[in-house]
Amino acid sequence: MAGGEPPTPGALLCALLWAAAAAPTPLGGGPGGSPAPGAFGRLYRGAVNISAERLYAFAYSRQPGQVDAVRVYVNSSSENLQYPVLFVVRQQKGVLSWQVPLIFRGLYQRTYNYQEVSRTLCPSEPASETGPSEQIIFVDVASMAPFNIAYELLVTRLENFQLETNKPFNFTASPSQPQYFLYKFPQDVDSVIIKVVSDAVYPCSVVSVQDIVCPVYDLDHNVEFNGVYQSMTKQAAITVQRKDFPGEQFFVVFVIKPEDYACGGSVPSSIHGNVNRTWNLQRTKNLQVTIVPSINRSVYIQAMFFSFLSFLSFYLGSVIVAFVHYISSDVELTGSFGSVLVAGSGIMTSSHPITSSTPEGSSYGAIGTSSSSGGRQLSSPERGPPAGSDTDSSVEEESDFDTMPEIESDKNVIRTKVFLYLSDLSRKDRRIVSKKYKIYFWNIITIAVFYALPVIQLVITYQTVVNVTGNQDICYYNFLCAHPLGVLSAFNNILSNVGHTLLGFLFLLIVLRRDILHRRAMEMKDIYTLVGNMVVLLAVPAFTFYCVPSVDTSFMYMIAGLCMLKLYQTRHPDINASAYSAYASFAVVICLAVLGVVWGCQPLSPVGTLDLTLSSSLADLGIFRRAAMVLYTDCIQQCSRPMYMLSNVSSPFSPLSAIFGLVYRPRDFASYILGIFICNLLLYLAFYIIMKLRSSEKLLPIPLFCIVATAVVWAAALYFFFQTLSSWEETPAESREKNRPCILLGFFDDHDVWHFLSAAALFFSFLVLLTLDDDLDTVRRDKIPVF
Repeated sequence: MAGGEPPTPGALLCALLWAAAAAPTPLGGGPGGSPAPGAFGRLYRGAVNISAERLYAFAYSRQPGQVDAVRVYVNSSSENLQYPVLFVVRQQKGVLSWQVPLIFRGLYQRTYNYQEVSRTLCPSEPASETGPSEQIIFVDVASMAPFNIAYELLVTRLENFQLETNKPFNFTASPSQPQYFLYKFPQDVDSVIIKVVSDAVYPCSVVSVQDIVCPVYDLDHNVEFNGVYQSMTKQAAITVQRKDFPGEQFFVVFVIKPEDYACGGSVPSSIHGNVNRTWNLQRTKNLQVTIVPSINRSVYIQAMFFSFLSFLSFYLGSVIVAFVHYISSDVELTGSFGSVLVAGSGIMTSSHPITSSTPEGSSYGAIGTSSSSGGRQLSSPERGPPAGSDTDSSVEEESDFDTMPEIESDKNVIRTKVFLYLSDLSRKDRRIVSKKYKIYFWNIITIAVFYALPVIQLVITYQTVVNVTGNQDICYYNFLCAHPLGVLSAFNNILSNVGHTLLGFLFLLIVLRRDILHRRAMEMKDIYTLVGNMVVLLAVPAFTFYCVPSVDTSFMYMIAGLCMLKLYQTRHPDINASAYSAYASFAVVICLAVLGVVWGCQPLSPVGTLDLTLSSSLADLGIFRRAAMVLYTDCIQQCSRPMYMLSNVSSPFSPLSAIFGLVYRPRDFASYILGIFICNLLLYLAFYIIMKLRSSEKLLPIPLFCIVATAVVWAAALYFFFQTLSSWEETPAESREKNRPCILLGFFDDHDVWHFLSAAALFFSFLVLLTLDDDLDTVRRDKIPVF
């Protein structure tokens, strides 16, 4: 050595290898022959057969704390599958082997053969010693062919094996040349997001995150054996937390699939035999990976405070409105009592107030007495039930009250009227009406329980499968804005639904307050309360299920249908559809929607829309007959302008929707049916408001404000709803092409904003239905028209 310096251990090892190579050996080195020393970055060419193999030794020095990665590239021009070239790589703690041609198998027993293979060797763990250590890698090339098969060998050391935070890195991969890299968590980072993008949709690829364990699973048939993985076309994102890796480091593995079927792409036209070489040469994909820090704990806390405070502000506003209403009502009540005392009519008689104020012989509201010996007396509201009776007893049936002979004659009288008023359709006893609509309450509670429990069980099961298998293709999240918490993969999607529960509970409190005031006024025998509409009493059964936070398409069907029922019930309290027929109609629609999702909506769209035409009438099969009679009476027999023009215009909407579904064949059958339900509801609501104004009724400030707020909030909510961030109708890889970053507080995405706004919009929508007829609280029933 120059200068008399002692030789290093690496130099001595290389000298021994060269001496061993100079000794006489069989051609190319036999099974027990000495290895030929190899140099990194040098291309070796040779030939092997059954009697001759090649053995190479690559030695290098590793510095303390340094992670060295070595990549081996091999190539063979032979396509003979009977005699492949075998490559075996031996390291200090592992062995890696493969053959050339490398064979992958796809659908229908297709085979994909590759002559070029490149693999990254599993790097050894950093040594704890203070000085450099010597490492050696043996590469054995062999074949069982009776003739020579040429090969090429290139071994290189990777310079950019470790990924850095916030620094994009570009590389190329193919099915036979996968890539993986190392990432170490910085000291101040507890969670990161691995973002992978590509300009090309295909070939289909898989991104996997694996712990530092050898061997690394980096081929198509074994990449799913370990870690967390996603399929990918143009982009993918995986959130990784430090707590999941004891060594605070992990491998990011990139595998290109031999065919694109898993990502929604086409497959080669040839079903049997080998796929041509041109197809294999096109399976190269350019990728860019960037690892960025995820949010910290303070962002989680900030998002939670924002979610709860936003909806608790509705509680504050409701308290303020209730306080103002209490003050104004107290002042008004004081003035009213003063006027009554001055007029000398402050004492209420025990007779029915309406009966007392109407001409003798007239019929109004509930029937007071029966003149027939065979009839039974119907209790008036102020009398209440007999002492000791239970108004909610199961033994009280509708037949117990509707057995009077006069009821048939009253019906005949009502049929002869040109204009109907609320008193004409409000003749049943209050207890009967109350009991009828309580069935809605108990049925919806039962439906909610049987609906929610399987959904919760399904979510828990799927989340467990995702956590155990690491297959993130199971769930269609927006992975660019999916923040995990505990066992939940997307806690932000759950937190954004808190508004449905909080505002639902607030709505129930509002309804409860109005019900208490109503009952209190009944006890005080307030004349206007006794004759006012019973919106409060009947609103609870229709909207109790609002508290269910997971309002999906099925429950949206029921929301729209029950809202139509609520509007109809306001002016037709005695003849509304029963709970059983209404829920049966919803059940049929939901079944068809499920069939449309599972089997495709092409054959079901016209049938389902036709069924919706019937079920939108709330299980009343006489809709067509009545529509024909109204058209005949208003347009032909009397030759006058129809009284209910908007009703006649909106009636053909569902049949026209059925024709449209038959011709257009919408792709999303469930959303198509939901759109028909919502359009029917909007048409009916518009009809109701127009007829209300046409009848010289008015909108008070609170319902008017709720109508404007509903329109504005729904418009904003629908804007974010149509910002599609995922699609379950496509493959998981295609769905991830629509993923986008967070837009609110760095925690919520567009769909979370839709959850916030839709909760507020539903709240205002229900307030519209609850307060729309507040102007009729002091109007007699025989003055309220029916429409």
